[in-house]
Amino acid sequence: MFGLDLSFLVFFGACFVTALSGAIFTPGEWYDSLDKPSWQPPSWLFGPVWSVLYIMIAVSGWLVWQERDMHLMTVPMVAYSIQLVLNFMWSALFFGARRMDYALFEVVLLWLSILATILVFLPISATAAYLLLPYLAWVSFAAFLNLTMLRLNPVRGRGNAA
Repeated sequence: MFGLDLSFLVFFGACFVTALSGAIFTPGEWYDSLDKPSWQPPSWLFGPVWSVLYIMIAVSGWLVWQERDMHLMTVPMVAYSIQLVLNFMWSALFFGARRMDYALFEVVLLWLSILATILVFLPISATAAYLLLPYLAWVSFAAFLNLTMLRLNPVRGRGNAA
């Protein structure tokens, strides 16, 4: 299909499903009413940034998939899958459950899983590993934003006082 094999579509589809978390668990009125730091990017920026990152994440996974024998893919693909699941869960915790405290813990796990994915991808495909660096940087920023918002909204960030 247009020169792409099915495996690329699988990686793109996995990232698309992960991205659906942001559509399912939206910021809404609760988020709008929270105190936010002055340096927070405008809301409209998050969609385009994540769109580019998800494309890079899909390409990264696909590049690694193309480089190895099937019996050597377990660790890289498990790491890749874990970071996608954790990515999906952050929106559910932060926006869905309104638990900035749980989301902060979870984003640390996400950050570690992205780093692990980069490290296991690097010997297989440096390009694939480097494609994940902007993702790691953005999640680093998101984690700091999550921490700052929890500090600015200590009661509401722990599931209290809707």
